[in-house]
Amino acid sequence: MKPRQTKQDPQKDLFRPQLIDIINPNHALVRLAKVLDWDRLDTKLGTHFATVGAAALPTRLMVGLLYLQHLYNLSDEMVLEQWLESPYYQYFCGETFFQHDFPCHPTSLVKWRKRLGEEGCEWLLTQTIQAGLKLKVIKSASLKRVIVDTTVQEKNITFPTDAKLYSKARQQLTQVAKDLAITLRQTYDKACHELMPKIGRYGHAKQYK
Repeated sequence: MKPRQTKQDPQKDLFRPQLIDIINPNHALVRLAKVLDWDRLDTKLGTHFATVGAAALPTRLMVGLLYLQHLYNLSDEMVLEQWLESPYYQYFCGETFFQHDFPCHPTSLVKWRKRLGEEGCEWLLTQTIQAGLKLKVIKSASLKRVIVDTTVQEKNITFPTDAKLYSKARQQLTQVAKDLAITLRQTYDKACHELMPKIGRYGHAKQYK
C-alpha cells in the first residue's frame, strides 16, 4: 500500500522539547530539509506502490535515510544507528521529537531501493540537484560539463607480467626473423602455447619456484 503520512501531535508531548528547539537552524541538513519538496516526493514516489495492503513506511523517513546513507557513505545498519543518535538525522527524516527506537529494520531500505528501481533513484538525484541550485551550493554552469574519474573503472587491460613480456618479445623477434628471411631452428610457438597457461596457474597459486 502507499506510504503512510508522518503526523505527530505536539499537544500530546507538551513537556518534551521539539527537535527544532534544540538543533542549529543553520545546520546543512536543516537547511536542506526546508528546501526539499517532501510533498512532491511523496506524490511522485507513491506511484511505485499499490493501493491495497499494509501501508508502507513514510516517504520522508525512507527517502531521508537513503539520502543520508549516500551523503555520508553509510551502510544500511550504520545509517540507522546514526539516526538513533543524531537529532539532525531525525529532523531531516521528519521527526518532531527525539526518538529512542529504530524507525525500521535495515532490510526495509533494501526493499525500498528495489521498489523504486533505477528510474526512481535517478529522479531522487535530480531533486538533490534542484535543492543544490536553490541553496546556491552549485551553479547552473557547473551542470553543463561532467568530469568523470576513470581511475577505478574496469578496463580491458592485463598486468604486464614477466612471462607475458618475454612471450611478446619472442613473437616480435620471430616476426623480425621472418621479415629478414632468417631461418630459425625453433620458434617456440608450440612450447609457449602450452607453458603460458601453466605460468598463469602457478602465479595464481603463488608457486613461483
